[in-house]
Amino acid sequence: MSSHPKKERSFVIIKPDGIQRSLVGEIIKRFERTGLKLVALKLAVPQADKIWKHYNKDDEWFLKKGTNIAAERAAAGLPVDKEPIEYGKDIIRALEKYMTAGPVVMMVWEGNQAVGVVTKLTGTTEPCTSDVGTIRGDYTIDSYAITAVDDRAVRNLIHCSDTPENAETEIKLWLSEDEVLDYRLIGDQILYDVNLDGILE
Repeated sequence: MSSHPKKERSFVIIKPDGIQRSLVGEIIKRFERTGLKLVALKLAVPQADKIWKHYNKDDEWFLKKGTNIAAERAAAGLPVDKEPIEYGKDIIRALEKYMTAGPVVMMVWEGNQAVGVVTKLTGTTEPCTSDVGTIRGDYTIDSYAITAVDDRAVRNLIHCSDTPENAETEIKLWLSEDEVLDYRLIGDQILYDVNLDGILE
């Protein structure tokens, strides 16, 4: 792949709640309006083993997160009935259950600063504290507090890559090479043509 900045790619998943709430078109429109180019689009039900590979956490991460959860449970007067590392693994178990509950839309968006642009439009991980104007902030109200009570993953509509390097890893995990297209978009001329050649007749 070219190293030109306009070729940066971001991987996006519209999660099962986004599908069920008929927000696919709205989410795609938000990304399209920036000038990013859609180079892959796939509807599928994720495989459980790929969820674990996708989140790619190690025992150190599980232990750290699980220790915090166990401490929070103890402080709230709730039973701590398993090892901290298992509470950490429960985070990915909940994500596995959530992400495999139904179809998702997997997409690759390409363009200058694609990862940063997609992240900005998506909003922070917790919907109820995401800024107004972001996809999560505008279209859902889920919170960590209610997911802790309900013992489930936060329903935040979208996954998006946090770095260009992670985007490339995620794209290779979820999509084959022939599912990601390289093509010319007329709008690229307005965004990237140095001299805006060909506007005047």
